[in-house]
Amino acid sequence: MMPVSLVGRARELAEFDRAWSTVVAGRRAAPTVAVVTGGAGVGKSLLVAAALDALTPRPAVVLSGAARVHSPAPYDWLAAVLSGRDTSLLDLPPDALAWLAQHPTSPLERYAPGALLRLAVRTVRLLVGAGPAVLVVEDLHALDPASLNLIGELATAAELPALLVVATRPAEEAVAPDLAVRALARLCGVPGAVRQHLGPLRSAEVAEVLSQVYPGSRPSGRLATAVWRRTGGNPFALTELLAAHAGQPMATLIATSGPRQSARPAGAPRSMEPARSAPRPARPAGTSGVDEAELTGREVEVLGCLVAGMSNKQVAKALGISVRTVTVHVSNLLRKTGAASRTEVALWAVRRRLPVPTPVER
Repeated sequence: MMPVSLVGRARELAEFDRAWSTVVAGRRAAPTVAVVTGGAGVGKSLLVAAALDALTPRPAVVLSGAARVHSPAPYDWLAAVLSGRDTSLLDLPPDALAWLAQHPTSPLERYAPGALLRLAVRTVRLLVGAGPAVLVVEDLHALDPASLNLIGELATAAELPALLVVATRPAEEAVAPDLAVRALARLCGVPGAVRQHLGPLRSAEVAEVLSQVYPGSRPSGRLATAVWRRTGGNPFALTELLAAHAGQPMATLIATSGPRQSARPAGAPRSMEPARSAPRPARPAGTSGVDEAELTGREVEVLGCLVAGMSNKQVAKALGISVRTVTVHVSNLLRKTGAASRTEVALWAVRRRLPVPTPVER
């Protein structure tokens, strides 16, 4: 079956190619950063894998790591990178390297946090060498605080010829939401950073998927819309539906693709739910009146995009409004919440666990 998560992602793949060209050409002293956000099942990992596979020239080094979700430990990302590698030739203190690699027999930590961070950055530099390299960070939302700090340091490290690719769910789903918001703000604030937010597929893109899964058949608008409603446009849910009916005629999808019975389809992330005004949160004793901000439905949508780390241009495209209008909404959010920056207003939403969904096609 075709990788449905790549349908409708041509622009994102092209952006990866352009970002890689800046690394190869040596146009930047620091790494080029690409941040991919999106809910569960939208195909972040598949997009990153497809982008890496298409890079030309091929990266001299690829360092990839993910969090140990069930038992996060300091420097999880780097430990995953070092797993299975021969590190005997790295010019680093053996005990520090063993600790960063999370070897079960590593000695007790005897380095100050700042010293360990410098050693972690040095480790990555030695692994990258002359480059060009790609550093892949999977599931930023699940990383431990030390890894988040390391990724932030790498994003601005001078003379590091690398493309730093970060994939993450929205900050409100992170192990440490506050830290995730700050990490995303730090990464997206790097000059020239590529910021991509993957939303659900549109009904026209669902139709494209159907036409490729069923070659020689042309799906009707009614069927494509029914399947889109059934899955919410979530690529994972769409893959599950198509797999369940593999080998059957396209027409059989009609019977199983009626209107959704719940607010979101099985397997689809909560960010797929239709936008609604945020409820008025109860104000804890001793807090200021900022907690009682009255937000409009559109401001809630914009707030959801800010939590995802989107730029004003991305927000405008996602909501179908002008950048100028987005600027007005952001200003209103800052005023109503008493926040001094986009990062602070995103933290405001995360801390109150407000329902700030990414908008879906209407």
